[in-house]
Amino acid sequence: MAPAQNPITSKHVAVIGAGAAGIITSRELRREGHSVVVYEREKQVGGLWVYTPKSDSDPLSLDPTRSKVHSSIYESLRTNVPRESMGVRDFPFLPRFDDESRDPRRYPNHREVLAYIQDFAREFKIEEMIRFETEVVRVEPVDGKWRVQSKKSGGFLKDEIYDAVVVCNGHYTEPNITHIPGKKSWPGKQIHSHNYRVPDPFENEVVVVIGNFASGADISRDIAKVAKEVHIASRAKEPHTYEKISVPQNNLWMHSEIDTAHDDGSIVFKNGKVVFADSIVYCTGYKYNFPFLETNGYLRIDEKRVEPLYKHVFPPALAPGLSFVGVPAMGIVFVMFEIQSKWVSAVLSGRVTLPSPEKMIEDINAWYASLDALGIPKRHTHTIGRIQSEYLNWVAEECGCELVERWRGQEVDGGYLRLVAHPETYRDEWDDDELIEEAYKDFSKKKLISFDPTYYIENGK
Repeated sequence: MAPAQNPITSKHVAVIGAGAAGIITSRELRREGHSVVVYEREKQVGGLWVYTPKSDSDPLSLDPTRSKVHSSIYESLRTNVPRESMGVRDFPFLPRFDDESRDPRRYPNHREVLAYIQDFAREFKIEEMIRFETEVVRVEPVDGKWRVQSKKSGGFLKDEIYDAVVVCNGHYTEPNITHIPGKKSWPGKQIHSHNYRVPDPFENEVVVVIGNFASGADISRDIAKVAKEVHIASRAKEPHTYEKISVPQNNLWMHSEIDTAHDDGSIVFKNGKVVFADSIVYCTGYKYNFPFLETNGYLRIDEKRVEPLYKHVFPPALAPGLSFVGVPAMGIVFVMFEIQSKWVSAVLSGRVTLPSPEKMIEDINAWYASLDALGIPKRHTHTIGRIQSEYLNWVAEECGCELVERWRGQEVDGGYLRLVAHPETYRDEWDDDELIEEAYKDFSKKKLISFDPTYYIENGK
């Protein structure tokens, strides 16, 4: 829709979460003239990117009474997206070659990402809007506004009223555990990757890792450095698949899916192979979870589909007072936070209008029908990596902001192809130097870097 001609209004907005999505959203809301309060249950910004050696008290995170840890970061984690594409468009994620505490690699470690998030928060004075160590326990609509109930650690509940709430709590905390026939009676250790930190507990073990995308590829190879054997189960592989992988320790095997687990400790794969294992590590993704949100059943989560959400952001009957930033899974993730939150901010101010609730529902149903026609499972409703640039450019046009640079999508897509083909080396060996050059020339043209582009390109080799 074209920007509206309505008078611009300032709203009082609550943002839930001070991870990357929350702090980027807060900046955009304030830029649009809104007053903002950010709720963050931890002591610092960063959300997912704050590493801790601690993990949930239940290694599978199934026990509702377990002590919970928000972060899912493992010690060896590096980004699976190049830094040029990862940064916010007017605040590039630049390598710091002059600071030995920083990781200048193109695919840096998790500490470097947290440092970037902290740099962003300082640059745009985000922390003054944040209430740290404050957990949101309930959000509900009340007389056209929104009540947010929160509590500080060990403190009393506090009720406050807002014009709008933006949910930015992420979706990498509540593990998804795939079903394996016989797993309840299988006697070995079972853990979800959410609770994986270092490989040491798996020394000299035979380990089965379920899942072979980014975290599965990383963790299986991390464990292989100390384990006796590691066997990867991947539903992306043909049923007969059985391959030995020599990297890193010549003790890694690729299989198709698991068929059954047995109480004698054996795991039977669909390729017919049998392995007697000590541990299973589930790299099987996460569920969306908004335990604080009360909408009288209007919003629901079904097979990893949050519905109904117009363009993955607005629930039609509750918009624009309630919105979500960061629901889709894609590679250009920080830029997604930026563009989605620009849209939310513009809609709340009245500068941009949404379609009627009926039109939004029609659009949602059309999206579901298109997924069904393509045979895409419901669980992939919010997985839009293949059309990420198309989606982001649609949202950008809605709110009248700059479209996504061509090189971002090309870098991410090329990186994922390398990940699938060469999971051991894709972060350190690449063939897209022309895209790196295009990115830094773009930063220079926009006066976002202080050095000549060649400084970053040559030092980053």
